Amino acid sequence: MRYLIAIAALLMVGAATDVRGTTPILKAAQTDFEIAYLDVRSNRVTNFATVTAGTPFDVRVVSGPSGRYRAVVDDKMLDELSAGKWRWIAPSKPNHYRLAIVGPGQAELTVNIAVEVPAAKIRNGRLNGYRIGNYPARPLRGLSIYNRPEGFIEVMPEHLVLQVSPRFQLAQFLCKQESNFPKYLLLRPRLLLKLEYLLDRLNEAGYPISNFHVMSGYRTPAYNAHIGNGRYSRHTWGGAADIFVDQNPRDGVMDDLNNDGHIDKADAHWLAKFIESLAEREDYKPFIGGLSPYGSTASHGPFVHIDVRGSHARW
Repeated sequence: MRYLIAIAALLMVGAATDVRGTTPILKAAQTDFEIAYLDVRSNRVTNFATVTAGTPFDVRVVSGPSGRYRAVVDDKMLDELSAGKWRWIAPSKPNHYRLAIVGPGQAELTVNIAVEVPAAKIRNGRLNGYRIGNYPARPLRGLSIYNRPEGFIEVMPEHLVLQVSPRFQLAQFLCKQESNFPKYLLLRPRLLLKLEYLLDRLNEAGYPISNFHVMSGYRTPAYNAHIGNGRYSRHTWGGAADIFVDQNPRDGVMDDLNNDGHIDKADAHWLAKFIESLAEREDYKPFIGGLSPYGSTASHGPFVHIDVRGSHARW
């Protein structure tokens, strides 16, 4: 496989969520410059993108110190289109590739790029044996974010640990349906940036939370229908995550965030309220989307749904 797994930029440290200001802020590493690609901007040291085979992938430096920047894909230097701007043509063969942008001070920012398997290869609702199902023929209210996907990220066992952001790995967003490899999914870079943003804000507020537990990330239309969810769920487009804080103890359920001695929907409300408090911030605008707390059932504990649909949605 022609990709290098980016080293996680954050040391995962266990810390109690009921103690404020007693431990260092657990902030994901950032560079001193910022890039733009697809529809996002980032200065995170580790990023993720998808591209269709044979199509161009453009990336540019949008802010940072003056000087020479370099772009390298799997050890091959890219020629600049103009100062701080490059174009990489995705190979025809789907795979995972590593793009590194190196700044004047030798700071390095990585974009792990997945060249997708074309959706046109789906036969009878399956892609290379993996059950996808069917996407709606018409996008919801004509919105382009509900267009049928053009391709899917292929996942083999060696890709599970691929860093898609400083704190998250590809495996955390796979659909829960049982299958052999290869598996497939969709994953929007903006969702990853939102998750990182929320963790940074929680830590800045004095809650030393190293990560979210992603209870549900991508869902195939087939799996989404199986669990009784709507056809236009943002999960089926890779733009949503059901999350909870599982920090102290790490036991697979939400922590007691409101310190009332119980693990229940009130803890999901606490997290949702914190996220809602960020809505008026200028730096939150790229992450506007759906938000809803959920309580426990027989199969799971409380959690919060977030997405990056681009408009406010509450239920």
